[in-house]
Amino acid sequence: MIRKRSLMHRTAVVAAAGTTALVLAACGGSGDDGSAGHGGHAATASSSAPSSPSASASASAAQGQHNAADVAFAKGMIPHHRQAVEMADLAPGRARSAEVKKLAADIKKAQDPEIRTLSGWLTSWGEDVPAEGAMDHSAHGMGGMGGMMTAEEMTGLENASGTAFDTAFTELMIKHHEGAVEMARTEQADGAHGPAKKMAGEIIDSQSAEIEQMNALLGKG
Repeated sequence: MIRKRSLMHRTAVVAAAGTTALVLAACGGSGDDGSAGHGGHAATASSSAPSSPSASASASAAQGQHNAADVAFAKGMIPHHRQAVEMADLAPGRARSAEVKKLAADIKKAQDPEIRTLSGWLTSWGEDVPAEGAMDHSAHGMGGMGGMMTAEEMTGLENASGTAFDTAFTELMIKHHEGAVEMARTEQADGAHGPAKKMAGEIIDSQSAEIEQMNALLGKG
């Protein structure tokens, strides 16, 4: 009877050890598959987080993946958007056309939140956010940042009213939007940060539609 109990005990121990080995082998296999899916880097970085290595790796990549094109896009688009908002702020007291007033309000509503988002990205990347009033300096640094108004053009718009304002605002904003679309296309081609590329796509879609709307206001095809 004693020998039978001993034999049963040894059999149970061996079975338990075999089960443990199978579990460990299965876990090891899963880790290898995960590392292949993330290029090997993510699995190594997240090996200290046993709960969900692949989820941790994905979150890390999403937060940290950006390049110089993303930084240039954010630093260029912030002052570009600020100037569009400044132009839009002139419309309520100067524009005659209800369509121009609504367009200006829509531009401000869309671009103010984007400025905050772009600024947040730069801060999270350890980059400086362009200072308020730095539009002219930034424009030189970005090779002119297509469509940016000169100080003379801005003064002329401030001094205009009625139909003259409507025409000047629309013509200048078309040029301004075309510059933003060009910058956004560069971000889509060269950027690495997913949310920035998504914003670039939204800018292309929305501002291209507004360009068509403004051309229609000017009587252009």
